[in-house]
Amino acid sequence: MIKHIPNLFTLLNLLCGCIATVLLFENEINIYLVALIILTGIVFDFLDGFFARKFNIQSKLGLELDSLADLITSGLVPGIIIFRLFKIPNNLTFSIISDDWFAYFAFVITISSAYRLAKFNIQENSKSYFLGLPVPANTILILSLLLILNTSNYDFVVDAITNDFLLIAVVLISSFLMNSNYKFISLKFDGYDFNKLNNSRYFIIFSSIILFFTMSYISIPLIFLIYFLTSFLAFRN
Repeated sequence: MIKHIPNLFTLLNLLCGCIATVLLFENEINIYLVALIILTGIVFDFLDGFFARKFNIQSKLGLELDSLADLITSGLVPGIIIFRLFKIPNNLTFSIISDDWFAYFAFVITISSAYRLAKFNIQENSKSYFLGLPVPANTILILSLLLILNTSNYDFVVDAITNDFLLIAVVLISSFLMNSNYKFISLKFDGYDFNKLNNSRYFIIFSSIILFFTMSYISIPLIFLIYFLTSFLAFRN
C-alpha cells in the first residue's frame, strides 16, 4: 500500500490541474478558488516527491507520471492564465497585437514547460539546485499576475498587467529561464546548519515571508526576483 502513496499524490496534483483548467474557461473566473486549486496541486506535487524519498520508493513510473501531472497543473494552466490576460482589453495595447489569434502565443509557456519537464527526466539532478527554473515556481509567478489584477485598486497596475508587451515578455523570459542552464536553489534542506547554500535558503524563505505579509500578492514577482538573484550569486564561479 505504501508504495502507491507518492503516485496517489501525483494523481491528486493532476486532478487539481484539470479542475483549474475548467474553472479558468468560465466566463466569470473565481480567482481565489482557482488560486487555491493550483496551489493545492503544487503542494501535492511536493508531497509525492517527499514521500517517494522518505519511503525510498522512487520509480520510473512515478517520475513519468509526475511530469504528466505537472504538464497540466504547471504547464497548461499558466498558459491559459496568460491566454485570458491577453483577452482583456487594454488602453496601452496596439491593434496589431490585439488580434484574437495572438492570444494563443500564451501557450508557448505550455510548450516550454513540456520541454523543461522532459529534460528534467533525462538529466542528472542535484539535490542542491534545479537546472532551469522549476515549472511550479513559474506557475506561481504567473498566477500572481491574476491575483494582483484582481486585488489592485490602481488603473496603472491593471493596465501594466494586461498590456500585451508585458505579457509577451513574461512568456519569453519564463520560457527561456525554464530551459536555461541557470542553477536555481532547491529549498529542500539536507541539514539545517549555517553554510553558503543554507544561508541563501534562509534568506529566500524569510525575506519571502516578510514581503508577502507586508505587500501581499504584489510581492510575488519581487520574491521571484530575489530567488533568481540569490540563486545566481550562490552558484556563480
